[in-house]
Amino acid sequence: MLQLEGLGCGYGMFQAVEDLSLELQPGRITGLIGANGAGKSSTLMCIAGHVAMTAGQLRFEGQDIGQLGPRERVKRGIAISPEGRRLFKDLSVEDNLKVGGLIHPTSCYAQDRDKVLGLFPRLGERLHSLAGNLSGGEQQMLAIGRALMARPKLLMIDEISLGLMPKVIDLCYRALEQLRRDGLAVLVVEQNTDRLLRVADDLCVLESGRTVWKGKAADARADATLTARYLGLH
Repeated sequence: MLQLEGLGCGYGMFQAVEDLSLELQPGRITGLIGANGAGKSSTLMCIAGHVAMTAGQLRFEGQDIGQLGPRERVKRGIAISPEGRRLFKDLSVEDNLKVGGLIHPTSCYAQDRDKVLGLFPRLGERLHSLAGNLSGGEQQMLAIGRALMARPKLLMIDEISLGLMPKVIDLCYRALEQLRRDGLAVLVVEQNTDRLLRVADDLCVLESGRTVWKGKAADARADATLTARYLGLH
Protein backbone atom coordinates (compact mmCIF):
# COMPACT_ATOMS: atom_id res chain seq x y z
CA MET A 1 0.00 0.00 0.00
CA LEU A 2 2.65 2.54 1.09
CA GLN A 3 6.25 2.26 -0.02
CA LEU A 4 9.08 4.45 1.25
CA GLU A 5 12.26 4.01 -0.78
CA GLY A 6 15.42 5.77 0.39
CA LEU A 7 13.31 8.46 2.03
CA GLY A 8 15.01 11.53 3.40
CA CYS A 9 13.26 14.44 5.07
CA GLY A 10 14.08 17.42 7.22
CA TYR A 11 13.61 21.01 8.23
CA GLY A 12 15.73 23.53 6.35
CA MET A 13 19.37 22.49 6.73
CA PHE A 14 18.52 19.86 9.35
CA GLN A 15 18.20 16.32 8.02
CA ALA A 16 15.84 14.42 10.33
CA VAL A 17 15.61 11.13 8.43
CA GLU A 18 17.98 9.54 5.91
CA ASP A 19 17.64 6.60 3.53
CA LEU A 20 14.51 5.10 5.11
CA SER A 21 12.88 2.24 3.21
CA LEU A 22 9.68 0.76 4.57
CA GLU A 23 6.54 -0.91 3.24
CA LEU A 24 3.15 -0.81 4.94
CA GLN A 25 0.39 -3.26 4.09
CA PRO A 26 -3.39 -3.28 4.65
CA GLY A 27 -4.51 -5.15 7.75
CA ARG A 28 -1.15 -4.84 9.51
CA ILE A 29 0.09 -2.71 12.39
CA THR A 30 3.63 -1.39 12.04
CA GLY A 31 5.47 0.08 15.01
CA LEU A 32 8.05 2.84 14.58
CA ILE A 33 10.28 3.24 17.62
CA GLY A 34 13.50 4.89 18.71
CA ALA A 35 14.86 7.41 21.18
CA ASN A 36 13.79 11.04 21.23
CA GLY A 37 15.16 12.76 18.14
CA ALA A 38 15.43 9.52 16.17
CA GLY A 39 13.18 10.82 13.39
CA LYS A 40 9.93 9.02 14.19
CA SER A 41 7.60 12.01 14.21
CA SER A 42 9.37 13.51 11.21
CA THR A 43 8.73 10.31 9.27
CA LEU A 44 5.00 10.42 9.98
CA MET A 45 4.77 14.12 9.20
CA CYS A 46 6.66 13.60 5.94
CA ILE A 47 4.26 10.84 4.89
CA ALA A 48 1.38 13.18 5.73
CA GLY A 49 2.95 15.97 3.66
CA HIS A 50 3.83 18.36 6.47
CA VAL A 51 7.62 17.89 6.36
CA ALA A 52 9.59 18.24 3.13
CA MET A 53 11.09 15.22 1.41
CA THR A 54 14.75 15.69 0.58
CA ALA A 55 15.44 12.34 -1.07
CA GLY A 56 13.85 9.09 -2.17
CA GLN A 57 10.38 8.08 -3.26
CA LEU A 58 7.03 7.91 -1.51
CA ARG A 59 4.39 5.79 -3.22
CA PHE A 60 0.83 5.08 -2.13
CA GLU A 61 -1.22 2.42 -3.90
CA GLY A 62 1.33 2.44 -6.69
CA GLN A 63 1.24 6.21 -7.26
CA ASP A 64 4.02 8.67 -6.50
CA ILE A 65 2.64 11.11 -3.91
CA GLY A 66 5.87 12.90 -3.05
CA GLN A 67 4.73 16.15 -4.66
CA LEU A 68 1.19 16.13 -3.26
CA GLY A 69 0.16 18.49 -0.47
CA PRO A 70 -1.33 17.32 2.84
CA ARG A 71 -4.96 17.76 1.76
CA GLU A 72 -4.47 15.71 -1.39
CA ARG A 73 -2.86 12.95 0.64
CA VAL A 74 -5.84 12.90 2.97
CA LYS A 75 -8.08 12.55 -0.08
CA ARG A 76 -5.98 9.60 -1.23
CA GLY A 77 -6.55 7.89 2.13
CA ILE A 78 -3.72 8.95 4.48
CA ALA A 79 -4.61 10.37 7.89
CA ILE A 80 -2.59 11.22 10.98
CA SER A 81 -3.30 11.63 14.68
CA PRO A 82 -0.32 13.87 15.46
CA GLU A 83 1.89 14.20 18.49
CA GLY A 84 0.23 16.55 20.96
CA ARG A 85 -3.19 15.71 19.41
CA ARG A 86 -3.66 19.28 18.05
CA LEU A 87 -7.38 19.38 18.69
CA PHE A 88 -9.52 22.48 18.30
CA LYS A 89 -9.94 22.92 22.03
CA ASP A 90 -12.56 25.68 21.77
CA LEU A 91 -14.78 23.46 19.63
CA SER A 92 -16.99 20.63 20.82
CA VAL A 93 -16.16 16.97 20.37
CA GLU A 94 -18.75 16.78 17.61
CA ASP A 95 -17.35 19.80 15.78
CA ASN A 96 -13.84 18.34 15.93
CA LEU A 97 -15.20 15.18 14.33
CA LYS A 98 -16.92 17.26 11.66
CA VAL A 99 -13.62 18.95 10.86
CA GLY A 100 -12.04 15.54 10.37
CA GLY A 101 -14.72 14.60 7.86
CA LEU A 102 -14.75 17.81 5.82
CA ILE A 103 -13.36 16.12 2.72
CA HIS A 104 -16.51 13.99 2.48
CA PRO A 105 -20.14 15.03 1.80
CA THR A 106 -22.07 16.09 4.89
CA SER A 107 -24.50 13.25 4.18
CA CYS A 108 -21.73 10.84 5.22
CA TYR A 109 -21.15 12.47 8.60
CA ALA A 110 -23.60 10.55 10.79
CA GLN A 111 -22.46 7.16 9.52
CA ASP A 112 -18.77 7.99 9.92
CA ARG A 113 -19.32 9.50 13.36
CA ASP A 114 -21.20 6.43 14.53
CA LYS A 115 -18.27 4.21 13.50
CA VAL A 116 -15.95 6.35 15.62
CA LEU A 117 -18.35 6.23 18.57
CA GLY A 118 -18.48 2.46 18.20
CA LEU A 119 -14.73 2.37 18.81
CA PHE A 120 -14.82 5.01 21.54
CA PRO A 121 -18.25 5.05 23.24
CA ARG A 122 -17.02 7.58 25.79
CA LEU A 123 -16.93 10.21 23.04
CA GLY A 124 -20.65 9.69 22.53
CA GLU A 125 -21.21 10.83 26.11
CA ARG A 126 -19.06 13.91 25.52
CA LEU A 127 -20.23 15.03 22.07
CA HIS A 128 -21.26 18.50 23.23
CA SER A 129 -18.29 19.06 25.57
CA LEU A 130 -15.43 21.32 24.52
CA ALA A 131 -12.37 19.37 23.47
CA GLY A 132 -10.29 21.45 25.88
CA ASN A 133 -12.35 20.15 28.80
CA LEU A 134 -11.69 16.49 28.06
CA SER A 135 -9.31 14.29 30.01
CA GLY A 136 -6.05 13.28 28.35
CA GLY A 137 -7.47 9.89 27.47
CA GLU A 138 -10.60 11.38 25.98
CA GLN A 139 -8.52 13.80 23.94
CA GLN A 140 -6.48 10.92 22.55
CA MET A 141 -9.67 9.09 21.58
CA LEU A 142 -10.90 12.25 19.88
CA ALA A 143 -7.63 12.78 18.01
CA ILE A 144 -7.78 9.23 16.65
CA GLY A 145 -11.49 9.57 15.93
CA ARG A 146 -11.01 12.82 14.06
CA ALA A 147 -8.40 11.15 11.84
CA LEU A 148 -10.76 8.25 11.19
CA MET A 149 -13.46 10.65 10.01
CA ALA A 150 -11.39 11.07 6.83
CA ARG A 151 -12.00 7.37 6.05
CA PRO A 152 -8.29 6.56 5.77
CA LYS A 153 -6.74 3.48 4.28
CA LEU A 154 -3.57 4.31 6.21
CA LEU A 155 -3.85 5.65 9.76
CA MET A 156 -0.76 7.05 11.49
CA ILE A 157 -0.73 7.70 15.24
CA ASP A 158 2.11 9.56 16.95
CA GLU A 159 2.69 8.66 20.62
CA ILE A 160 -0.49 6.70 21.13
CA SER A 161 -0.07 6.04 24.87
CA LEU A 162 1.96 9.01 26.11
CA GLY A 163 0.64 10.21 29.47
CA LEU A 164 -2.39 7.92 29.49
CA MET A 165 -3.76 5.66 32.21
CA PRO A 166 -3.34 1.90 31.60
CA LYS A 167 -7.09 1.42 31.14
CA VAL A 168 -7.17 4.03 28.37
CA ILE A 169 -4.06 2.57 26.74
CA ASP A 170 -5.79 -0.80 26.59
CA LEU A 171 -8.85 0.81 25.00
CA CYS A 172 -6.74 2.54 22.35
CA TYR A 173 -4.93 -0.67 21.49
CA ARG A 174 -8.19 -2.59 21.25
CA ALA A 175 -9.31 0.05 18.77
CA LEU A 176 -6.13 -0.53 16.74
CA GLU A 177 -6.81 -4.25 16.64
CA GLN A 178 -10.32 -3.59 15.35
CA LEU A 179 -8.97 -1.25 12.68
CA ARG A 180 -6.54 -3.97 11.61
CA ARG A 181 -9.46 -6.40 11.30
CA ASP A 182 -11.21 -3.76 9.20
CA GLY A 183 -8.26 -3.83 6.79
CA LEU A 184 -6.53 -0.54 7.58
CA ALA A 185 -2.78 -0.16 7.47
CA VAL A 186 -1.69 1.35 10.79
CA LEU A 187 1.64 3.04 11.57
CA VAL A 188 2.23 3.77 15.26
CA VAL A 189 4.95 5.74 17.03
CA GLU A 190 5.19 4.51 20.60
CA GLN A 191 7.54 4.86 23.58
CA ASN A 192 5.95 1.91 25.42
CA THR A 193 7.64 -0.74 23.30
CA ASP A 194 6.49 -3.64 25.45
CA ARG A 195 2.84 -2.72 24.91
CA LEU A 196 3.36 -2.07 21.22
CA LEU A 197 5.04 -5.41 20.59
CA ARG A 198 2.02 -7.26 21.95
CA VAL A 199 -0.07 -6.13 18.98
CA ALA A 200 2.30 -4.99 16.21
CA ASP A 201 2.88 -7.17 13.17
CA ASP A 202 5.99 -5.35 11.98
CA LEU A 203 8.59 -3.09 13.54
CA CYS A 204 11.08 -0.47 12.41
CA VAL A 205 13.71 0.91 14.78
CA LEU A 206 15.29 4.30 14.08
CA GLU A 207 18.44 5.79 15.54
CA SER A 208 19.61 9.29 14.60
CA GLY A 209 17.39 9.30 11.54
CA ARG A 210 18.54 5.95 10.19
CA THR A 211 17.07 2.46 10.26
CA VAL A 212 18.93 0.11 12.58
CA TRP A 213 16.45 -2.76 12.45
CA LYS A 214 13.23 -3.71 10.67
CA GLY A 215 11.25 -6.89 10.39
CA LYS A 216 8.53 -8.88 12.09
CA ALA A 217 7.64 -7.74 15.61
CA ALA A 218 7.82 -11.33 16.87
CA ASP A 219 11.41 -11.57 15.63
CA ALA A 220 12.27 -8.30 17.35
CA ARG A 221 11.03 -9.58 20.67
CA ALA A 222 13.11 -12.74 20.30
CA ASP A 223 16.31 -10.81 19.51
CA ALA A 224 18.09 -10.40 22.85
CA THR A 225 20.60 -7.85 21.57
CA LEU A 226 17.92 -5.73 19.97
CA THR A 227 15.63 -5.81 22.99
CA ALA A 228 18.42 -4.88 25.38
CA ARG A 229 19.88 -2.08 23.28
CA TYR A 230 16.90 -0.46 21.58
CA LEU A 231 13.65 -1.75 23.03
CA GLY A 232 14.30 -1.43 26.76
CA LEU A 233 13.10 -5.00 27.33
CA HIS A 234 14.90 -7.66 29.31
